Amino acid sequence: MNTEKIGKRRIVALKGDGSFKIEETDIPDLDAGMVLIEVKASLISPGSELKGASKQGRHAAGGWRVLRDLQLNPDPDLNRRGFGYSNTGIVVAVGENVTTVQPGDRVAAVGVRYAQHATYTVVPQNLVVGLPDEVSFERGSYAMLLATAMQAVRRAKPELGEYVAVAGLGLVGLLTARLFQLAGCYVIGWDTVPARLENAKKLGIGATVLVGSEDTTEKTLEFTQGKGLDTCVLALGGNAEKPANALEKCMKVAPDGHPMGVMIVVGGAEFPFTRTLTNIDIRRSSRTGPGYHDKEWERGGNYGDVFVRWDTRENLELCMRWLKEGKVAVETLTTHEVPFDCLEEEMAEISKDPDSILGLVFKMGDES
Repeated sequence: MNTEKIGKRRIVALKGDGSFKIEETDIPDLDAGMVLIEVKASLISPGSELKGASKQGRHAAGGWRVLRDLQLNPDPDLNRRGFGYSNTGIVVAVGENVTTVQPGDRVAAVGVRYAQHATYTVVPQNLVVGLPDEVSFERGSYAMLLATAMQAVRRAKPELGEYVAVAGLGLVGLLTARLFQLAGCYVIGWDTVPARLENAKKLGIGATVLVGSEDTTEKTLEFTQGKGLDTCVLALGGNAEKPANALEKCMKVAPDGHPMGVMIVVGGAEFPFTRTLTNIDIRRSSRTGPGYHDKEWERGGNYGDVFVRWDTRENLELCMRWLKEGKVAVETLTTHEVPFDCLEEEMAEISKDPDSILGLVFKMGDES
């Protein structure tokens, strides 16, 4: 299908003064294995989408504070167009060989360069899954981050009753903590922002530590009844030496004195690999499951359920099922819903108080 017949699409651009602007551009061609979606809602992931927003590297860790910093210290060279990677909408048309969805379907879509903040997107079919009627477009737009959290939990291979700490209670950290709970673990969350601890409680994560004001080691070991953590998660970006060292002090310890367990790094956290970490399994997890970034698989390939039980598509479908069943109350994480037509004005005001923002959803239209 030639998408020129639909006309232009509108996309979100991030400018060097920290503002969002709406611009027009062509809709990508609908090639074989691709799906054209009229977008209804999209979610911003500030940790990665705003990461490195300045060419000077001032904002390597990302986060909503990037916008305020740019407002106060503009970067004239910055012009980021067509970003985003998690949205929902209605299928308009499908390319050749697409068998998983059809025009008129409600869907959730993911993928860097594909599921952008735009009125129309073209996404590979294996990165598009059905959105249950019971799940709103706004809730479904959490698909990418929820699947990222799910893959992080799979990488940890938790067992029932284990103790887990999640350092960094942004969107991915909160979702990861909740999924560890669903896996039968006891979870404690760490963060430096009090509002995030309140968000954790709304999601069902009752045990928290306010880093900098409370003793992380004492409170965490008390939470584990003195046994120490089986697993810890670094769900933050940038220099993570301090939280990594603090988590290490809370891990379970073998009779020979060595800390043991699993450390999951989800996102861009960086820290020195010291000698004391040699008996802790460090596992990075920064994708939604096998298949993501494999162009052939994304457009319809199949690894086979026997050998790859949980690829990206399977993870996404399970995420939608759990949203339908109410297992993950992502709506408690949404602090702002911004109508697309008012986006420029509203974002200019909202971004003045970056710590008030957690989940921010752009709404391109109603539920029809």
